[in-house]
Amino acid sequence: MSTDTCYTIIHQDDSADQPSLQDLKSALEKGSEEVKIETMKKILVTMLNGDQLPQLLMQVIRFVMPSKNKTLKKLLHFYWEICPKTNPDGKLKQEMILVCNALRNDLQHPNEYIRGATLRFLCKLREPELLEPLLPSCRSCLEHRHSYVRKNAVFAIYTIYKHFEYLIPDAPELIQTFLVAEADQTSKRNAFVMLCNTSQSRAVEYLNEVFDQVPNFDELLQLAVIELIRKDCRNNSTNRGRYIKCIFELLNAASHSVKYEAATSLMALTHAPAAVKAAAACYIELIIKESDNNIKLIVLDRLDELREKHENVLDDLVLDILRVLSSPDIEVRRKALRIGLELVSTRNVQEVVVFLKKELAKTIDQDFEKNTEYRQLLIQSIHSCAIKFSEVAANVVHVLMEFLGDSNNPAAVDVIAFVREVVEKFPNLRSSIIERLLETFMDVKSGKVFRGALWIVGEYCASVQDIEDAWKQIRAGVGEIPILASEQRLFEEASKEDGNEEINTDSKHAIASTSRRILADGTYATETAFTNSSSALAKLEAVKAAAKPPLRGALLLNGDFYMGSVLASTLTKLIMRFAEKSDDHKRVNSLRAEAMLIMASIIRVGRSQFATTPIDEDSYDRIMSCLHVLENFSKDTAIKSVFLHDTKASFARIIEAEEKRTAAKKAKDKSAQAVQVDDLISFRQFSKRNLGDDNDEYELDLTRATGQNDSRDDLISKLSRVVQLTGFSDPVYAEAYANVHQYDILLDVLIVNQTNETLQNLSLEFATLGDLKLVERPTQHNLAPHAFHSVKATIKVSSTETGVIFGNIVYDGPGTSESNCVVLNDIHIDIMDYINPAYCNETQFRSMWTEFEWENKVNVNTNITDLSEYLRHIMKSTNMSCLTPEAALSGDCGFLSANMYARSIFGEDALANLSIEKQTDSAIAGHVRIRSKTQGIALSLGDKITLGK
Repeated sequence: MSTDTCYTIIHQDDSADQPSLQDLKSALEKGSEEVKIETMKKILVTMLNGDQLPQLLMQVIRFVMPSKNKTLKKLLHFYWEICPKTNPDGKLKQEMILVCNALRNDLQHPNEYIRGATLRFLCKLREPELLEPLLPSCRSCLEHRHSYVRKNAVFAIYTIYKHFEYLIPDAPELIQTFLVAEADQTSKRNAFVMLCNTSQSRAVEYLNEVFDQVPNFDELLQLAVIELIRKDCRNNSTNRGRYIKCIFELLNAASHSVKYEAATSLMALTHAPAAVKAAAACYIELIIKESDNNIKLIVLDRLDELREKHENVLDDLVLDILRVLSSPDIEVRRKALRIGLELVSTRNVQEVVVFLKKELAKTIDQDFEKNTEYRQLLIQSIHSCAIKFSEVAANVVHVLMEFLGDSNNPAAVDVIAFVREVVEKFPNLRSSIIERLLETFMDVKSGKVFRGALWIVGEYCASVQDIEDAWKQIRAGVGEIPILASEQRLFEEASKEDGNEEINTDSKHAIASTSRRILADGTYATETAFTNSSSALAKLEAVKAAAKPPLRGALLLNGDFYMGSVLASTLTKLIMRFAEKSDDHKRVNSLRAEAMLIMASIIRVGRSQFATTPIDEDSYDRIMSCLHVLENFSKDTAIKSVFLHDTKASFARIIEAEEKRTAAKKAKDKSAQAVQVDDLISFRQFSKRNLGDDNDEYELDLTRATGQNDSRDDLISKLSRVVQLTGFSDPVYAEAYANVHQYDILLDVLIVNQTNETLQNLSLEFATLGDLKLVERPTQHNLAPHAFHSVKATIKVSSTETGVIFGNIVYDGPGTSESNCVVLNDIHIDIMDYINPAYCNETQFRSMWTEFEWENKVNVNTNITDLSEYLRHIMKSTNMSCLTPEAALSGDCGFLSANMYARSIFGEDALANLSIEKQTDSAIAGHVRIRSKTQGIALSLGDKITLGK
């Protein structure tokens, strides 16, 4: 088999019949131009599949080489590229003399396309005996009138000099002379690139002569200049000042590519604040003007790296960065906001908040797909600014509270969480916030927002007047009480309008018709009769659907009795605080009676036909406990302390713990970026795992592009990831290494012929299971006895789940018409290559936990006896981060519950809840519940836990 490199890929039609050798000879000898073109294509495909067809060499020379057809000449170049040009002893074949003569004629051809195509072909030749006679013609092409010939002549000379320097030792001087006299920009670029790679000193000498002309150069030549500057500055700092000035000028180039490269190179030359700001401004301009969202995200990442390395230098550009929010893509907006918030300081926070408020106001009028998500993102950003900088809290809290009545539930929940935090951290704002909160009370539509608002009212209404105002709003939200009696009256009034219904107690569709009685304790009781009428059922539904105050209609009568328990707790706190502040015992008793009546009404309506769902036991117990507290609240000071002090203190501790966690994370990030004076100096050449010099962004990009920054790319790790596909006793031995990139998998399969016979038409057939897709089918090969061959196959990945690749090897044996098949072992793709630890707050976790439909419950079966150690084991096995604070996991109480979270490179979320306890025999029992939006992630993570034990 030939091991020569082929630069050209030609599609093979497997359905076509392969002609015989005699047919090919006849077609080349007697066929027309069109027949010869088709025949040459068949010959090329056959040769690429391993059959060199040496018998056809003279036929091609005699009948194809003299043709003037340009398509045939192009195919002929492909043929000369892959055909064997030497004898077994390594000497050039005699026939190649004729080929050399034909190539010389083509290099002197009057048609510029033929000359240029021939020069391009010379770049692929590796036989010095063939190239040496052609050098005079190549030199003469440098003076051709057409730029297409000249630019290809430069690269032909460059390639020959690079591989066989002795053939043309004066190439650098020749190209330098050519470069000075050349006018065509592309030809100049090719010549400049050659000098950069062969004689850097000459390239620098030329650049010094044309420094003033660089801004007017062509885009490709400007990019070549930037690359030379980057290389020259590593070894020589003499011209650094001039280089920096040149790069500064290229920041204003018309080409986006040049701007990006110039900004990146500028950071490799200098870290002066002015240069950092100029590079950042260039990045920002690129983000705003570039239409491709992928490019926007890439440049935003580069801008973020710049911010991390040069803290506080870019603070003045924060508003420029926020201009990126004009992009409609939500991911671009999210990343720009995150970078902008990191640059917020006391100097610019006012301007940032004003800008964000304007953006927030725009979301009310705008209507696009991600509008609600963008609004929530802005609210969270303003929240972050207000908590960090107290001077803007008063400015934004009232603006955000306008969104408490937002129909977009997550945004309203974020607002109430923000209000709750501001009320706790800034006591001077409490009075105005409570007043504003009570004004918007009747506009709230969400149960979560109502619960948050009631909690704030119960904890922070400190004065008698605030309590009175809060009481009025709560009573307006509840409506007429007792709730059950008023609802029943509305039902009876609706019934009277349509006449009395007949009573039939036997009907299975009976509807309750009731009359009121007053009991000794002042509450209402009902006497029930049954009416058999579909219209009565319709009236009941109409009564339920009638317009009612928000607390009453949208929540309590709709079955949200958790809201009822929060309301009961809030009423209890208000009355206790009112009793402390006021000496009006009559008013206190009046409020107690009214509160107890509301609580009793909630319980009774929860057990009636007017509630959508009956009241749950937890809410019932909570409301009953509040009733008992109000009954005896003056007798027990411990209960007062629990209601009035302990809950607020608990929330204060939560806020404090969150601040400590944020500060610790920020300090950790800073310490990770800091470079100590005694740190080791790393040399990329000595350690492939190292990312290279921090100052050389180009080398860093090159390292990332080649995948060398992955610790798995060292030799030992690669060997450990090799999968054996067949057995050692099989006629064909195969093993594969799966190199997992971000969105694709490259399979490198080694195939060994273990027989004494040639295996013909050997092909590797793959199939996939899961969200994997085979991009291209490997071609057929002929494998000599005991020979080996490497086959590569690319598989695209579109989702995060454990995929399986399976297949077989099919080949034709000698002298048989039957094909043989060797079944391959399965290759399992690990989901851990696509999942990374991530963080989300508790609200986001609970929201996703409720939303995600796929759950996988895995029972714990392990030899580990320590609860915390098992948690760390699960985190390591699944690449998940623990969201539960460390303080909540400390201690040894015999059980442990923790929430975990991870995010895939495709943006898919994975949630997990670990609930375990230690048995009497020290064994751990419990389960792990995994939830995700897709079934594959939930099942795959469950498998990782099960296999990991």
